[in-house]
Amino acid sequence: MGNAQLLSIHVHPVKAFRGLALQEAEVEPWGLAGDRRWTLVDDGGKVVTQRQQPRLALAAAELMPGGGLVLSAPGMDPLTVPVPEAGETVTLDIFGDKVEGVPATDAAAHAWCSAYLDAPTRLVHMDDPATRRPVEPEYALPGETVTFADGYPLLLTSAASLDALNSLISEGRHAAEGPLPMNRFRPNVVVGGTEAWAEDGWSLVAIGDVTFRVAKMCGRCVVTTTDQDRAVRGKEPLHSLGRHRRFDGKLVFGQNLVPRSRGTIRVGDPVTILE
Repeated sequence: MGNAQLLSIHVHPVKAFRGLALQEAEVEPWGLAGDRRWTLVDDGGKVVTQRQQPRLALAAAELMPGGGLVLSAPGMDPLTVPVPEAGETVTLDIFGDKVEGVPATDAAAHAWCSAYLDAPTRLVHMDDPATRRPVEPEYALPGETVTFADGYPLLLTSAASLDALNSLISEGRHAAEGPLPMNRFRPNVVVGGTEAWAEDGWSLVAIGDVTFRVAKMCGRCVVTTTDQDRAVRGKEPLHSLGRHRRFDGKLVFGQNLVPRSRGTIRVGDPVTILE
């Protein structure tokens, strides 16, 4: 374990859009700076993800200084969206959580997203991640908060575990779908130099100088079956996870992390298992 290191860092400026690979990232209490501070909602206030709209895999958002975005997607002209000024919030429904957010000020942002998805859609910003949304209560410590991520500030995956999963896929009935790339799992941090599934036993890890609490295993959904480069769905990895990685009724790949300290993480940083 002495040579475990951080292989890659990823942020998703808009929830469900494609990820951005970074060489370094600032760790804030609620996650990596710029990660999932924006989301789409439908006309009923429900968050829109790749679960409903696989085409979101092909949409991209470049982070601007200060937290604004440049949106791009196939067939669409790029659009710059500034961070909205503090103002009236709207209530979002994110997997049953009621969360407040501030809609983009420019109507063009909503029109752009609606045109791309061919459905009424609004783009909403999380103005104050320190107060808006607690981490999933069953696995949270007091005061822990999260952005528009699925439930936890960061998701960690390991290269060795992906290799092991791809081996399982190659032996199964949907072998032709493999091997799968790591972007199927939309992680924030990818670790190398560990044994396959070693992360199952971690409870406290350090990446460089920043420490993280390992909150729980990550249960996976249909988004993992979506080819992130073509926006089409298959059967894997859920078929193989269902046969080999089922815990408490969930199909598991990766670990959810909560930062215990602030700092900057960088590709190549050592990863130390503290507990």
